[in-house]
Amino acid sequence: MARDLEGKVALITGASRGIGRAVAVRLAQAGCRIAVAAKTVEPHPELEGTIGETVEAVEALGVEALAVQMDVRDPAAVAAGVEATVARFGRLDIAIHNAGALWWKPIMDTPANRYDLVDQVNARAAHLLAHAAIPHLKAAGGGHFLTMSPPIMTDAIGGKTAYMISKFGMTMVALGVAAEHARDGIAGNALWPETAIESAATKHFKFGTPAMWYKAELVADATYAVVRQDPRALTGQALWVMEVMRGAGVTDFVPYRCDPDHEPPPINAMRMPRAGGRETAGGKIVT
Repeated sequence: MARDLEGKVALITGASRGIGRAVAVRLAQAGCRIAVAAKTVEPHPELEGTIGETVEAVEALGVEALAVQMDVRDPAAVAAGVEATVARFGRLDIAIHNAGALWWKPIMDTPANRYDLVDQVNARAAHLLAHAAIPHLKAAGGGHFLTMSPPIMTDAIGGKTAYMISKFGMTMVALGVAAEHARDGIAGNALWPETAIESAATKHFKFGTPAMWYKAELVADATYAVVRQDPRALTGQALWVMEVMRGAGVTDFVPYRCDPDHEPPPINAMRMPRAGGRETAGGKIVT
């Protein structure tokens, strides 16, 4: 694999397991040094993965890594994690907000504490990370700020209002970074899969079976395809994972299937707008 991110530094939230860990490993394969940020230091009884295990996976590739224990709801912890990253590596080029909280319930089944949780872990944390990272991205001469969140669709809210508000908020933070820091050479983009991805969430909450999932490496490869771009050329976009991969020249997605004999169906309603729905952000990968 090309090591075209040699000398770069990325901080990734939610990197102890699943998509975050896969992204950390993929960027490390390209030579990028990694700050592995997450809450989980000790093994969880139900969820696999710790920040230490991801650090070991990165270091096994011959790349430096830093374990950053971070509760993304805590502004001081987010700021300290960014500062620790810069203190260790001397710079920050890529900041990715991958950590997320899930709550697929309608308004009447969403008490205030649940609303606050998904907001704090998703949208608010994206803002906190951007606020802490932007000065260092600017100091590096530009870079990438990326959120794992969907294009904004007006017909995708029903049944999961609080969650979708929080995920759309993440996308708005990314688009805001793009709008406010274009002159600084800082790209702001969002990235989201069209189908279910194998992760701690899909396993823990039993979202289908492996026949319905793609591997986390699909999102990781799409992330790499985005952050290897010139940040001045690809910014202000809400991108779909498979569209990014096709734009990067990938035509065979069978190796990414959890079950090679079954093509995962598009389960994301946001990918299939109904009458009255409107996509407010989109984009294509630059090759």
